[in-house]
Amino acid sequence: MKRKFSFFFSGVLCCLFLIFVLILKTVDVEAIGPQGTQIGLSHLNAAVFQAIGTNMTWYHITQAIGYLAILVALGFAALGLLQFWQRKSLKRVDLNILELGGLYILLFLLYAAFEVVVINYRPIIMPGETQVEASFPSSHTMLAVVIFGSAGMQIKKYINSAFLRKVLKALCYLLIVVMVVGRLLSGVHWLTDVFAGILLSLTLLSIYSDVTEK
Repeated sequence: MKRKFSFFFSGVLCCLFLIFVLILKTVDVEAIGPQGTQIGLSHLNAAVFQAIGTNMTWYHITQAIGYLAILVALGFAALGLLQFWQRKSLKRVDLNILELGGLYILLFLLYAAFEVVVINYRPIIMPGETQVEASFPSSHTMLAVVIFGSAGMQIKKYINSAFLRKVLKALCYLLIVVMVVGRLLSGVHWLTDVFAGILLSLTLLSIYSDVTEK
């Protein structure tokens, strides 16, 4: 029963994300972005952006956290490759590592998909660029929430010390919070971009939790 409810919750999150996309494409859509780009929920997005403005310091901080998230993912990938080399069989690699690899692949595919299917464009033209870029959902938000969130689930499998597990989990959650807040404060995303990044990430983590639940 618990497992069925968990899958149901994942489905609800997925539906909420799709509904949110539909709202953005149909509700309060106005050309408030650079180069006349149209943005859904324009009054809300514009109000938040005007209140916060742009802060490149936060942009660089979140970029650094994004690189750290990639390093964490590469670390798990390296662990999987090491196990494969030592055990001489893909079937003997820890199942949770293989499942984590599947999560990373799904994350990458969604990132690539939203580069093609553009929902929103950035509220600013980035330095050194001449054209607006896709900004929905916030890819850095997704990167941090999915990778650090799933890493927090894996810590208990590889860290024996209870104290160290608590410290590392706290660090994972702190990095997620800093990324979410920092990405919004940087001003390179609309509020709805960041919210969508959180919502889609929670959907992925929920599905991942469903699959890995034993």
